[in-house]
Amino acid sequence: EVQLVESGGGSVQVGGSLRLSCTASGFTFDDDSDMGWYRQAPWNECEMVSTIKSDGSTDYADSVKGRFTISQDNAKNTVYLQMDSLKPEDAAVYYCAANAYVPYGDSCASLRGVKAAFGYWGQGTQVTVSS
Repeated sequence: EVQLVESGGGSVQVGGSLRLSCTASGFTFDDDSDMGWYRQAPWNECEMVSTIKSDGSTDYADSVKGRFTISQDNAKNTVYLQMDSLKPEDAAVYYCAANAYVPYGDSCASLRGVKAAFGYWGQGTQVTVSS
């Protein structure tokens, strides 16, 4: 059974930083896979924040480029998301996901445990940014 466990969410002021961690078990991070972070705020869609492949190649949403950094520790099967210069619009529930596929209009939370075609999802961690 694949499990993704996130940690590191919380409340921070505008301009502050947080680091999210996601540790995977039962999942092989191989050449055909990727891990990453998605987020969803109320009334918004489930959006990709950042992903990383086993070769270290990364992808970022335009809204977080230059502020967020994704990294991995293969020995610990853990992926991190360093979030700096946080803005109010970054507030959301952040989900760790592996091999994620988000059908149009679906919420992040609804994809957890559905089927492998949608990937594997963590339970989510809340990030709050206050001014």
